[in-house]
Amino acid sequence: MQPDVTFVIAAYNAQDTIRRAIESALAQRGVSVEIVVADDRSSDNTAAVAGSFRDERVRVVTLERNRGPGGARNAALAIAKGRWIAVLDSDDEVFPDRIMKMITGAENAGANAAVDNIEVIKEGDTKGEAMFPANHLAKIHEITLADFIASNLVFKATFNFGYMKPIFERRFIETHGLRYEENLRIGEDYIFLASLLAKGGKCIVEPSVGYAYHVRSGSISRVLEKHHVISMLEADRTFLAKFELDAEAKAAQARRTRSLEEAQSFLSLVDHIKRRSISGIIEVVMKDPVALRHLSMPIGVRLRRLIPSVPS
Repeated sequence: MQPDVTFVIAAYNAQDTIRRAIESALAQRGVSVEIVVADDRSSDNTAAVAGSFRDERVRVVTLERNRGPGGARNAALAIAKGRWIAVLDSDDEVFPDRIMKMITGAENAGANAAVDNIEVIKEGDTKGEAMFPANHLAKIHEITLADFIASNLVFKATFNFGYMKPIFERRFIETHGLRYEENLRIGEDYIFLASLLAKGGKCIVEPSVGYAYHVRSGSISRVLEKHHVISMLEADRTFLAKFELDAEAKAAQARRTRSLEEAQSFLSLVDHIKRRSISGIIEVVMKDPVALRHLSMPIGVRLRRLIPSVPS
């Protein structure tokens, strides 16, 4: 019998957390599940821990080479059998009724994707806080492409929908040949959902908290570097070459592009400040004066101590 959902778990050096992720997926109520763990050439015992589950619903595939989160998810998608696909990070977990609520809501609305609220749990804590106010999500029944793009602005968006972990109708993504961008190490989730929406997919919102996002120090998703921004800009250019956007989505994309350009300038400025390169600082400021504005952020306060004369 075809499972209701396949959990796709990309795993790299996750031996300490992968068991929790798998157990939470197996604990789903009211739906049949399959779990595919794609081990991205871990150097620890991730594959062994995942393979220790004596449950036919858990499958482990080990990649021949490290392909990053997008490549690992693509490997899992290639063998997934569920009607729906749920992305679960190897250091996170899901709550027992999550998938049942999301599939029910999506199918009742004729949607091809669904998102829900997230509990953010800081390292060392056992409980966290909801990422989005419940009343805020309750008012948003559907996320359009323009909505999604507009929420993904670096340094600016209060409620960034890019952090959400959607479920996808597998038939839709297979029909449209949707796969993750393997050259992206950060932002690959954004491009995937944006592509689904650009293909005419419908994404509804389940306002309840169903996903637990565990914040780890040093996590790549918490550390934005200049090369990440450059890759995101390139991925956006590829996205725009593939899809024709409506006027509202185009306007949102223009704001997103500018925010990424500002982020690139800011991170260049940070790098020059760290290296105490006065000429480099002047070059960035002359090219994009807005970069200075972001020094009002906490990181800027710390960095200004290196060169006190740099204005805020």
